[in-house]
Amino acid sequence: MTGTDTATALERATLDKAARENFPVAPFFLPRAWRTDLMAVYGFARLVDDIGDGDLAPGGADARVLGVPPEQADDRLAVLDAFEADLRRVFGEGHEGPHHPLLRRLTPTVRRRGLTPEPFLGLIAANRQDQLVTRYETYDDLRAYCELSANPVGRLVLAVTGTATPERIRRSDAVCTALQIVEHLQDVAEDLGRDRIYLPAQDMKRFHVQESDLAATSAGASVRALVAYEAQRATDLLNEGAPLVGSVHGRLKLLLAGFVAGGKAAVRAIAAADHDVLPGPPRPSRLQLLREAATTLRGEG
Repeated sequence: MTGTDTATALERATLDKAARENFPVAPFFLPRAWRTDLMAVYGFARLVDDIGDGDLAPGGADARVLGVPPEQADDRLAVLDAFEADLRRVFGEGHEGPHHPLLRRLTPTVRRRGLTPEPFLGLIAANRQDQLVTRYETYDDLRAYCELSANPVGRLVLAVTGTATPERIRRSDAVCTALQIVEHLQDVAEDLGRDRIYLPAQDMKRFHVQESDLAATSAGASVRALVAYEAQRATDLLNEGAPLVGSVHGRLKLLLAGFVAGGKAAVRAIAAADHDVLPGPPRPSRLQLLREAATTLRGEG
């Protein structure tokens, strides 16, 4: 396989995951320039999460491209360090351009939209934290993690579309934190397999849930009650952030409605499963997503 073939394969392995997200990444109805730049941002965000989760393509090609020594290819912190160094090349540090194809793809987006390093560095910091912190004592602790792991994505969407204001950023942060919480609820079993729990320990104690309860094949009443409680928190955040949709116009309004609707439809899917998330992630159907989006656009959701 040539270097070009390898680069193309690495890009596709990451970008193809966009179809599996709870929210639309770069839907067809957006202007082509926006779609291009949003996919470049998504490629970065997805890849950094894959590094942190150990979900890179087999064979260590990403680590090799980033210049990580073979003996450190499975060291997630080492790969994250190399990825950050490559990101800094996007912003002009050093005497060469970035090595990873997804960061080469990101470079013109950064230039066109005047993006700053901070949100990208926040996403890297969140994945470093995932290697070191596997439990969260309080809901506030979890919210602080979401400030790094989720909120930068919404801020980047506003920056790419040239619509960022302090109020929109505040609303966007609420939506993004909610989406992260919903994803954590869907992935309780998968996260436990990685020795991570994103359910606040204080809440687990309140609902008399032990870590061993999360390893069952089906959730008992206490776990279901806990999941319902956290899902309501996510819904409250989605409601807090929903006015973001009405603050913009045109095709951007459709995109942001898709974000809010994706979260609400996922919460409804969790409720439809009687809040039993342990057999696998409850996912909404495409029809449910469309119905929720229509409701959000009408301002009724």
